[in-house]
Amino acid sequence: MNLDYSIKQLTSHAAAIQALAREIPDEQARWKPAPDSWSILEVVNHLYDEEREDFRVRLDYILHRPGQPWPPIDPAGWVTSREYNQRDLEESLKNFLSERERSLTWLPELASANWATTCPTPWGQITAGDMFAAWIAHDILHLRQLVELHWAYNLHKVKPYTVQYAGDW
Repeated sequence: MNLDYSIKQLTSHAAAIQALAREIPDEQARWKPAPDSWSILEVVNHLYDEEREDFRVRLDYILHRPGQPWPPIDPAGWVTSREYNQRDLEESLKNFLSERERSLTWLPELASANWATTCPTPWGQITAGDMFAAWIAHDILHLRQLVELHWAYNLHKVKPYTVQYAGDW
């Protein structure tokens, strides 16, 4: 595991998430392209909860609490049960960035971690390195989602005009 690279990735992803979510009008923050999709506000709150209840916690369990059961999570269910779309975007973004900063402060302490440490899961063995790599990939998936939401919102707002001249999406 290249710890420096991985920490830099999480650092730059936080800045990119902030850039894609700050100073968004409330209408756009809550807007969804379809009823079963997420809004920008829901994505940001999902990232916040994943930061504090999933990736950092599970990486810690793999490395420092072998054999202990992981605390339960419900990322898809939290979107509605925790009413993500009713929250304030600026506060939600601040919460995510604060949790990411906690992670970035903690991660250098893992310089001597055994990234090959494994943990059984219902879907098979996972290593600490796998968990950290998935954390980075998870950010990228949601960065793509935020960009797609900006794209879809723009299409929605510029109707009846098209963006065909811009190129293929």
